[in-house]
Amino acid sequence: MRDPQPSSTAHHDIGAGPRFSVRNLGLVAYEPTWRAMQAFNAARTSETADQLWLAEHPPVFTLGLAGRREHVLAPGGIPVVATDRGGQVTYHGPGQAIVYVMLDLRRLGIGVKARGVRGERRDGMPGVYVGGAKIAAVGLRIARGCSYHGVALNVDLDLEPFSRIDPCGYPGLASTRLADLGVRDKISAVQQDLADALTRCLISP
Repeated sequence: MRDPQPSSTAHHDIGAGPRFSVRNLGLVAYEPTWRAMQAFNAARTSETADQLWLAEHPPVFTLGLAGRREHVLAPGGIPVVATDRGGQVTYHGPGQAIVYVMLDLRRLGIGVKARGVRGERRDGMPGVYVGGAKIAAVGLRIARGCSYHGVALNVDLDLEPFSRIDPCGYPGLASTRLADLGVRDKISAVQQDLADALTRCLISP
């Protein structure tokens, strides 16, 4: 397992503004990646180019700013990290495609759409749902007008750890994954699709 250093980086131009880059971190521990996002956001200026980080994490439960420990039912050997994103508790693990978005929201307007699976929102419940089961978690932190943290999409990860928590604070909330919906793409392809969708939003006039 590595510290959050890029295994590959692609650069893009956004009109006449700063460039942004897509960094593929690979499998990296959650906490140093979070700390690296904080440091990036704290150091950036109005001239800093935006970044998208693609990652997977070893098993970890994360508690957002609204998270309550009673929603972590039986973590077992999986660590629990209290973090500064929005939202409640969720699970990250291998087989989950994560895109962290370090964006200057003062420069950008963003919207994202999905692949062959029709997702939906649910009032008062952050994330993306298919047939009532949660397939993607969305949690952001906005500081100094800029975002970090991001989107975690279940591709083919083990869903069992979700039974050890109340996902997003909702007891019994079901989780699903692309593999159970007939999508057999590798996680690297899913990550790239997510990054491409965000890239199109960033470079659209």
